[in-house]
Amino acid sequence: MLLLNPQKFDRKYADEKTRNMMAKTIEFLENKGLKSLKKDWHEKAWNYEFVKFMKEEKVLATLMTPTGYGADDSRWDTFRNSEFAEISGFYGITYWYTFQVSMLGLGPIFLGANEEIKHKTAKLLEEGGVFAFGLSEKEHGADIYSSDMMLTPNGDGTYKANGDKYYIGNGNEASIVSTFAKMSDTGEYVWFGVDSKHKNYELIKNTVNEQNYVSEYALHDYPITEGDIMEKGAKAWDNMLNTINICKFNLGWGSIGMCTHAMYEAIDHAANRYVYGKYVTDFPHVKRLFTDAYARLVAMKLFAERARDYMRSASETDRRYLLFNPMVKMKVTCQGEEVTNLLWDVIAAKGFEKEPFFEVVAHEIRMLPKLEGTVHVNMALIVKFMQNYFFNPGEFPEVPMRTDAANDDFLFDQGPTKGLGKVQFHDYSIAYDSVDLPNVNVFKEQIATFKEFLMKATPDKDQARDIDYLLAVGDIFTLVAYGQLILEASPFFDDVEDDLIEEIFDFMVRDFAKYAVTLHGKPSNSDAQKDYCLKMVKSPVANPERFNKVWTEQVYAMKDQYKMND
Repeated sequence: MLLLNPQKFDRKYADEKTRNMMAKTIEFLENKGLKSLKKDWHEKAWNYEFVKFMKEEKVLATLMTPTGYGADDSRWDTFRNSEFAEISGFYGITYWYTFQVSMLGLGPIFLGANEEIKHKTAKLLEEGGVFAFGLSEKEHGADIYSSDMMLTPNGDGTYKANGDKYYIGNGNEASIVSTFAKMSDTGEYVWFGVDSKHKNYELIKNTVNEQNYVSEYALHDYPITEGDIMEKGAKAWDNMLNTINICKFNLGWGSIGMCTHAMYEAIDHAANRYVYGKYVTDFPHVKRLFTDAYARLVAMKLFAERARDYMRSASETDRRYLLFNPMVKMKVTCQGEEVTNLLWDVIAAKGFEKEPFFEVVAHEIRMLPKLEGTVHVNMALIVKFMQNYFFNPGEFPEVPMRTDAANDDFLFDQGPTKGLGKVQFHDYSIAYDSVDLPNVNVFKEQIATFKEFLMKATPDKDQARDIDYLLAVGDIFTLVAYGQLILEASPFFDDVEDDLIEEIFDFMVRDFAKYAVTLHGKPSNSDAQKDYCLKMVKSPVANPERFNKVWTEQVYAMKDQYKMND
């Protein structure tokens, strides 16, 4: 099955160790139970129990030690990493977050040139350590060019570090906090590692009122040797961005996990609640809300599944992942909010109650679009690919579904982070032309109109410099790439049939029209641009029989399929 059900866990993995690790993770969290999980969440207790479990099972050592540095079967495998992100996210951000920020902290280490610290890190992973990514600062926020953390040479081959970092997950317990700074003498960027338990490391506070520990820390003449330095210069900058490229992908999987849990809980509540002489799930508007939520959740999963294949198959000559990866971060997490809103409209006040899991989802699902670069930052990145995506396709070998047990070597050799406008993509129409379905065909008409808008009513120089205008254009472009990968992924899953694809493109057509109306309202539009926007406004093809089939056989069928252990 496409959607996760922890109590009917039957996913196939390339090796038995991976399957056992995933199954034991589920077993640990299910045995912990919903009441204990919610008690910790309400009391904002950091997840020491889960970290101890990961240590005993060597979870991080297995998942995050690249080949050549740990056990013979350790590898950095994006397939199983994202699987773990989905499973941990199913039980809440707390469990996902410790895993996620550890991965971020490990990125600069294994992307760097310092073999000494890589082997030291592999040993710390084996011992069950967690890690942290010391990038942002209170005064500068997302302006990472302006770091005030400084590394100063002592003149004898050693250094001292001084400065403050803010909003750093795991900063309370990390064995190594990878810290981004500047050299005080040259202004070069530098990465180095510090120990959160060192006397010159000051843990100032948790910056959030949450179960996660998102620290502010300061270094006071912290002693650094060459053995602690991961990278200097332009490569340090590239390693920072490439680490985020690797890791922000997990945010979409965390969102998928949480929304899946919320879906099970919401359908059980509604299907068993009898009001006004009917069960809640008998009302037509409730069926529509649930089916829309289900279609959006399945679309999230399909897109992320296919984007992962491009991540794993990337190379120096195939960098298509640089578009699809930020979309998993940005588009999938935003859709997670939409799914939660739809479910909440059904269960209403139940979503505020302290016993159900939904309270966690309603609160935490908002976080994911806003972490690892905002929606706006990722959209600005995505728009850079639009010209080549539509007008300059390249030729590439077909990318298979990638579930094989392989170390994803290229992720640690991504190279410079410039030149995004030169990245090419295969012709998106290949995926769309492989399907002849009514709503997909309406969507193709909308795409054709949008492409004509770009050719014949091209945004002028002022509009191209207007971020607000480009964000509106980017929303439409993103939908096109989103639909492409959904269609590419669907043949890999037996439970994704034409009726479900049509329900997915039902909301895709509506979203396209909504974004077109938003673009139409921008004050700088010419009359021609407004006309094209209105031509993009179309309605999906109604099919009550199709809708009822999806509702009955897939959406309502989730009733009584999963309930977390008490």
